[in-house]
Amino acid sequence: MRVSRNLRALRGSVEIRALQDQPLRHEDSPEEEIMRLLLLGATGLVGRNALAQALAQPAVTEVIAPTRKPLTKQDKLINPVASKLELLLPEVTGWGPDAAICATGTTIKKAGSKEAFRSFDHDLPLSFARLAHQAGAQKFALVSAIGASVDSSFFYARVKGELERDIREIGFRSLTILRPSIIEGERNEVRLAESLVLRVSHFLAPVLPKRFHVNPAPKIAQVLIDAVVTAEPGCHFRYSDSLV
Repeated sequence: MRVSRNLRALRGSVEIRALQDQPLRHEDSPEEEIMRLLLLGATGLVGRNALAQALAQPAVTEVIAPTRKPLTKQDKLINPVASKLELLLPEVTGWGPDAAICATGTTIKKAGSKEAFRSFDHDLPLSFARLAHQAGAQKFALVSAIGASVDSSFFYARVKGELERDIREIGFRSLTILRPSIIEGERNEVRLAESLVLRVSHFLAPVLPKRFHVNPAPKIAQVLIDAVVTAEPGCHFRYSDSLV
């Protein structure tokens, strides 16, 4: 009888020690999901920063970055290349992204016309977003612009507002829309007007409202990555005053 009691006590001690050795898990602190991330606009100012941060993010297993020119090969990077990005649309469902970030953007002058601008800044991102959602992506982060509105009298801001509206209608479980002001960083192109505005903004920063302050590209990229990693349910807007 004494031997039996000793064995039960020993077994209980072993079970308690085994439980103590296991890491604690809290139901109210869910683990970050591992994901395949589709990144649009990886060659642009914000996109380059987002690419670097995504590749360094442990929660991201692969970054799928479609571009018109090949990127430098890196671990975790998948780089589909086509002379026109719309040629890659049929491949999106096969990529199987879990999340997507859209950091595309151009100017009417660079696009050549309002129609070309709308095609690049609205139609193309929307097509990629819809296909990504069909493939199972439930997390999306979009770089829009300050003043974006479907009712804007300015063509640029109206197109941005229409893209916001149409992306929201897709039905992503988690959607974050950023509306930065002037974006600061090293570009691959010269934008004289933007350079002038940046200088003026820095000079007037002490008296300008915070929503008109310069937004550094690395900060915008950080917010994009955090948005798809944490994936807070619902639609969330991040304005320029939170991107400084």
